[in-house]
Amino acid sequence: LGDNARTPYGTRSFDVVYKYTREAVLKLFGMGCKLVILACNTASAKALRTIQQVDLPRIDSQRRVLGVIRPSVEAVADFTGNGHIGILATSGTVASESYLLEIAKIHSEKGFLVTQQACPMWVPIVENNEMNSPGAAFFVQKYIDTILQADPQIDTLVLACTHYPLLRSVIDRFIPEGITVIQQGEIVARSLKDYLCRHPEMERELSRRGQIEFLTTEKGGMFDKMAALFMQAEVTSRHVEL
Repeated sequence: LGDNARTPYGTRSFDVVYKYTREAVLKLFGMGCKLVILACNTASAKALRTIQQVDLPRIDSQRRVLGVIRPSVEAVADFTGNGHIGILATSGTVASESYLLEIAKIHSEKGFLVTQQACPMWVPIVENNEMNSPGAAFFVQKYIDTILQADPQIDTLVLACTHYPLLRSVIDRFIPEGITVIQQGEIVARSLKDYLCRHPEMERELSRRGQIEFLTTEKGGMFDKMAALFMQAEVTSRHVEL
């Protein structure tokens, strides 16, 4: 479900992101979903904890809502060699300091040094399909240069937004040799598999139909064109109201 009529979330307040995210979760619950993944760093940063701790006990304690930040933080230790980690994210994710807090909590004994950089122009570039434009190269280089100036020893960069992998070919042009760039998709997928193995009671609740349905709060045609870039396949969506 893409709340495309109200995106981007990255610049919105905590209260607004929580309200929008809660509405989307309730919509999916109403359609019978037992497990929801917030495939958005901003929603994971600003809404996940409240939904898990406050809403789920009142709505249905047997349902689950998971995010994308914790799996990424858990995996980062597998990539960094010197403990200098950079987070490239939306302004909202950076302001939440969720990565700083989670890395400090999960890897407290390792003493990782984490540097954040907001990249407010990257999502609009992707949303407007300008990934190959000179403007995209300018803003990609701008934010990468800024974070590496803040900590020249960074050896691992996390692309902490689902849009950013679509800029990967441009990002690679400005990343010095020896720096690992982490994309979240495969990490989150592996984490979900591990979660279901550890929670068979939830795994048994999920269907085996292998079907994918795309829902959007925006006009379907606009969403389908953008979703096809992410999925690398034709997408046909259905419009829903929240």
